[in-house]
Amino acid sequence: MRTVIRLLVIAAIIVAGCKNRGSVKPKEIIIFHAGSLSVPFKQLADEYEKKNPGIKILREAAGSLVCARKITELKKPCDIIASADYFVINELLIPEYTNWSIRFATNEMVLSFTDKSRHADEINSDNWYEIIFLKDVVYSRADPDADPGGYRTVFTLKLAEKYYGQEGLADRLMAKDINYIRPKEVDLIALLESNAVDYVFIYKSVAIQHDLKYVKLPPEINLSDPKYNELYNTVSLEVTGSSADSRIYIKGEYINYSLAVLKDAPHSAEAIEFISFLLGNEGMDIFRKNGQDPIIPFSTERPDLIPEELQKYLTLK
Repeated sequence: MRTVIRLLVIAAIIVAGCKNRGSVKPKEIIIFHAGSLSVPFKQLADEYEKKNPGIKILREAAGSLVCARKITELKKPCDIIASADYFVINELLIPEYTNWSIRFATNEMVLSFTDKSRHADEINSDNWYEIIFLKDVVYSRADPDADPGGYRTVFTLKLAEKYYGQEGLADRLMAKDINYIRPKEVDLIALLESNAVDYVFIYKSVAIQHDLKYVKLPPEINLSDPKYNELYNTVSLEVTGSSADSRIYIKGEYINYSLAVLKDAPHSAEAIEFISFLLGNEGMDIFRKNGQDPIIPFSTERPDLIPEELQKYLTLK
């Protein structure tokens, strides 16, 4: 009987130990990221969690301006913010919420469509705006107050007016189909794939990720080439800032994404390790496969404030 009791006690201790081990929750890295980063960040998270079983990546996708306001207005806990525009972090979050940001990838604006889009067999890089003006065509774009893709679309339209020498082109395009303006890329894709609209202005990477056709726009208007920054700087827009009643002034610039770890990040050390994975070869390969080119060497305005673990990525070639 004593032997049986002893064995039962030992078994109970083992079971209790197993339960305790099983109840240990993984550390959660919270990431607020641009909607256009949804696909690569899901792949990054999946790969990282495989390599680091004690980590769980929690992702929230939204327009980059909305992501920033979750931090500045709603005070939601967050470890990493990844924005489609470095300006969002630099203007709205530095220095109160973070000290630094790293620019890590670029993109370009395109006009995307499907085989079912009206006049899909006619549209090209020379006549796209004429097609959009047709009465039977509906197009959609993102909200400039919510998403960099939205104000970049406005920049593209303003630059197109200059490039094609069509006075008033931008205002006429922006006045058309205003009921189809949506907060972020995912909403635009839903409209396009449901045939509610014929064309949408989105990033090339998003079009590639969703197997969509697209019109490749001239580099003078698609915001893809830093060589044309002086031209891009000639267009601007005022949008909602860190709160609903504030406004900020934004000038056109070539597209560059940035990220940062927040000062009060719940898991800052783990967040920096994840960013190291993202900036490494495996992470950048994921971006390349999803239609986004890395900005190498990665750049920042204040290299002295970048965490030591990430310094090496500022000198890559």
